[in-house]
Parts: sequence; C-alpha cells; structure tokens
Amino acid sequence: MKRTAIIYTLLLASFVFVFAFAIYFYNQVQSYDAKIKKNADTSSPSAYHFALIGEEMDHVYWRLVGEGAIEKEGEYDVFVEYEGPKRSNPEEQLKLLDMAVKSKVDGIIVQALNDKFTPLINQAVDQGIPVMTVDTDAPESRRVAYIGTDNYEAGRLAGETLVKDTKGKATVGIITGRFANAHHQLRIEGFKDVLKQTDGIEIVAVEESNIDRIGAEEQAYKMLREHPDITAFYGTSTLDGGGITAAAEKLNRLDDLYVITFDLSDENAQLLQNGAIDALVEQQPYQMGSRSVEIMMDIIKGKPVEEIHHTDATIIRKPDLLYQKSQAGETS
Repeated sequence: MKRTAIIYTLLLASFVFVFAFAIYFYNQVQSYDAKIKKNADTSSPSAYHFALIGEEMDHVYWRLVGEGAIEKEGEYDVFVEYEGPKRSNPEEQLKLLDMAVKSKVDGIIVQALNDKFTPLINQAVDQGIPVMTVDTDAPESRRVAYIGTDNYEAGRLAGETLVKDTKGKATVGIITGRFANAHHQLRIEGFKDVLKQTDGIEIVAVEESNIDRIGAEEQAYKMLREHPDITAFYGTSTLDGGGITAAAEKLNRLDDLYVITFDLSDENAQLLQNGAIDALVEQQPYQMGSRSVEIMMDIIKGKPVEEIHHTDATIIRKPDLLYQKSQAGETS
C-alpha cells in the first residue's frame, strides 16, 4: 500500500512539473511572437540599403566606424547593414563583399585590404552598385571614392614625432598589423622615408602581430631578446601598443623605451596616461563612418563628389589627453 502511494505521489509530482514547464514554455513563445509582431508592425523599410564591410567587428576602431555610419540612418532614411569578421580575416571580408553584390544593395562601403578586392569592387560597379572604400583604399579599382586616413602621411607623422622626441638618436623595432595589408604597408613606408633622413636612427627589425595583442607582445619580446639595444618601438595598429608595453614590462624595459603607436583606444589612453606609451597617432574612425554615408548618398543622387576624402591624423601625448579630459568636464 505504501509503495502504491509513493508511486502515485511521484507521478503526481511529475505531472505538476511537466504541466508547469509547458505553461512556462508557452508563455515564452507567446512573448517572443509578440515581440516579433510588434517589430514588424512598427518598422518600415528604409529608402536605401547600404552594406558597410569592416575589418573586425570586435575591434574598438571598427565599432566606431560602424557607430558613425549607423548614426546617419535616420537623417538619410537609409539602412546600414554593418558586417565584418569577428577577427580580422580578409577572405571572410571578400565573402561578405560578394554577398553584398549578389544582394543588390544600393551602395557598398568596404575596407579594401589587398588587390583581391578589386575584381569584386569592379563587379559591383558593373552591376550598377556604387562602391566606396573606407580606411584602406583600392585606387586601381573602379570605386567612386575613398574616405580615411592618408596612411603614408600618418606614417611620416609618426616618424617625424619619433625623431623629434628621441632627438634623432634611436634604435627602432617596428610591429605592424599585417605585412599584406595595404594601409600598414603605407604606414611603414612613410615612417621609413622620414627615418632615412636621420643618421642617428636605425631600424633593426620589422615583424607582424597579425592584428593581435598577444601576437604583438610575442614579437616585441622576441625583438627585445634578439636586439637588446632597441630603444624605441613603432606600432602600426591599435593593439600593437599594448603588446609592446607588456613585453617591455616582462623584461624590465618599460622605463628606457620610447613607444609610439596608433589610435586612442581605452587601453592606449591608459598606457599614455601611465607613461608606458609616449605618443599616439589618433585617427577619426567615427567620422569615417559618418561621412561615408553622406558621400554615398551624394553619389546615389548624382551629385559630384571628390575622389579622395582624407580624415585628420594627429599626434596625442599625455598633456593632450589631460586637455581632452578637461574639455569634457573631467578632472585629472
């Protein structure tokens, strides 16, 4: 008798559990369906559909490019479909570009990392889809316009800053994002052209980080072990500065190294504040995204547009960082 009662109790408990779960699941489905219906009822298609294809979705620089572009959606009645690899991957970018062409979007804004992008850009133009390049240009393609940093001049600016700050005496190691990426090539070229004119400065090593902070740290550590006479580092991408300073700290070299790199990310700003980084080349990614949508709208409406739109590149040092904070109403 007791055994039968226990079995009935277990069956009843099981039934109650299953019934409760069914109610919960039903309510979740109903809630989800209601959200979908609400979005469908309140949303209306935009007049234009642009594809923005960046280098790396998880990168602070490219998040700012995307935010700048999306900020213009309401002003121009345009939907900006912002896509990119989670981690830098040119082949994945090419696939996204191909998908945008096949989707027959109204305009494409793309970072053209290498020559492989040119045929697809030309294919889009052949199909009546205007293409702009952002951050990295494809000058041999039939893209209508480019917006971004003048990367050669940014490299020259970094070189001139290093020469000035080191008083023309330095042994230099370079960490670059990728050897194959056109904008990093230009940043190195401009930097080297300045240093060639200074007898007291020598570049002893150039390595790539694969646009990865750990990669930058590994390469900088290797350089400092192989070339203990290095007194200065130049990084051509956002994450290089953090990797360089991490390697220097492990080898107790932070105090006697000069470091200049790109972009005012949160980490780089902190390293600049702490004195681990000496100078930054600041770019304008938000402006690149915002202006790219404005220019694409002019292209679509048949307005004349300039082919090249260079955004500013400036040098930021610790005092400049403190000034920016004071302008924003912050206290140091």
